[in-house]
Amino acid sequence: MKLTFMFAASLCLCMGILTLVSCSDKNFLDQTETSNLDEKSVFSDSARTVQFLTNIYIDIGFTENATRFGNGGLDAACDEAEPQKSASITTSVQFATGTVNPSIISGDAWSLCYTNIRRVNLLLKHLPGTPIPSYIRNVMGAEARFLRAWYYAILLKHYGGIPLVGDSVYNVTDQIPATRHSFKACVDYIVSECDAAAGALPLERVREDYGRASGGAAMALKARVLLYAASPLFNGGNVDPQNPLTGYTDNVPERWKLAADAAALVMNSNAYSLYEDNATAPGYGFYKVFTLRVNSEYILAKMQGLNRELETAWQPPSRGGGQGGFPYQEFVDAFGMANGKPITDPASGYAATDPYKDRDPRLAYSVIRDQTPLIQNNGLKEPVNIYLTTGGSGVSQDAVLAGTPTGYYTKKMLDENISANFIHGSQRCFPLIRYAEVLLNFAEASNEFDGPTQAVYDAIQLVRRRAGLMPYELPAGLSKDQMREAIQAERRVELAFEGHRFWDVRRWKIAETTQNKAMTGMKVVRNGNNATYTVFPVRKHNFRKAMYLWAIPQSETAKSPELAQNPNW
Repeated sequence: MKLTFMFAASLCLCMGILTLVSCSDKNFLDQTETSNLDEKSVFSDSARTVQFLTNIYIDIGFTENATRFGNGGLDAACDEAEPQKSASITTSVQFATGTVNPSIISGDAWSLCYTNIRRVNLLLKHLPGTPIPSYIRNVMGAEARFLRAWYYAILLKHYGGIPLVGDSVYNVTDQIPATRHSFKACVDYIVSECDAAAGALPLERVREDYGRASGGAAMALKARVLLYAASPLFNGGNVDPQNPLTGYTDNVPERWKLAADAAALVMNSNAYSLYEDNATAPGYGFYKVFTLRVNSEYILAKMQGLNRELETAWQPPSRGGGQGGFPYQEFVDAFGMANGKPITDPASGYAATDPYKDRDPRLAYSVIRDQTPLIQNNGLKEPVNIYLTTGGSGVSQDAVLAGTPTGYYTKKMLDENISANFIHGSQRCFPLIRYAEVLLNFAEASNEFDGPTQAVYDAIQLVRRRAGLMPYELPAGLSKDQMREAIQAERRVELAFEGHRFWDVRRWKIAETTQNKAMTGMKVVRNGNNATYTVFPVRKHNFRKAMYLWAIPQSETAKSPELAQNPNW
């Protein structure tokens, strides 16, 4: 039987249609137009060849999209947020309830990745004969190889080992190899492609090339892939311990060192730094960096023109939003106090009767709660009324159980000057790899291999200092286990809603605990100046061991018997 992987059947060029994306100096990936072109016409023209490469970037951030599944993204498929109500059963709800299965799971990771891998291979096939100077072709080829590694890395974290197609370009009539390669082979291939790309690409991309893949992005992707490979889910503790498709069959602690060394290379390049501003307000840099198209922290981002996509997904209905996920109380509780202590510490100063006072500044930049000032389309900042009256009714369409099922809305990465119902948008680009992640990747890998050295403390404390915590230092003398807990807690709040939490709890093999809980929200009842806060149940999450890896869509396994399904599906 023939397995199309989608990329042989659905690629635009197979139908004689090519989507071209303009790449201006200021707006990389901003505009799209469609033309009827054949393969020869594209690759005999230098501008069209460059545009073909640019087209491969369009899907680069699809896995982190806030509305990936229609009513939420990965945040709403884990313990970060409750999915928006939907008339249909979506992948986000299926993961939350534990009812996901191969016949209904979203196939976007499989189809989009292989479609773009084929595009890369097609470009590499024709690139030597294009009328482009060799020094530019070399950079374009390295850029394409990075993108191929990027899409393979997405496949790897979804499914484990997957079929590697090399440089081959298959057509609909071809017999396409469907046998999955081992997890090790996939990691080795991605790492080698990252190394090749890093050696041929500029460390940073500037001016008209800003936003394109760089040597730094290739180095950072390598570090991320090696971190995943060293993690408990894949480093000898996979869901089927003797199955080389689902991870390594042995546990090798030195894999942590490989991940730490790869992250250290990015750090030692001195090309990136955290965007820090605690003078304007504590933790203000944590807010501001997400609104800046160009900044010192982004290593790779989904570039786009003026947009309101996150405002539309996450702002309350009164601002024209409400299409994405709604933060759970458990996520809010993950933020500690401004003094750096967790709210569970008796010395933290946390008070349940005034739960948002003196909290980690990142909480206010990540979550919209009752009375959060938020811009309206009249240009004025007005409080969001989520509270109920003593009679139990809400005073706004934004109220708990009316606009939000949890009593919260997401604020992470929103531009304070943009409302979803504005006619203009933000210059924000969505971060795919940023320096804060690299620091936390290094801290985790180093701690697992060497324990809590000073380098581990330094890396995590850079993130905490930028957050505006005072003091930002961690307690001295932490054990390896205690430092692991601190790093995991830091990743949860620093990288929230950026597509990390869903994968982190899996690679750490703690999802059976974190994703098997009754999730809650917060009801605020106001009587004049008095407010009471009551936690209430929202949804019971369920997790099965099969869900550590995604099921390969049944539509794909049905095409070829040699395409092995993941265990327990």
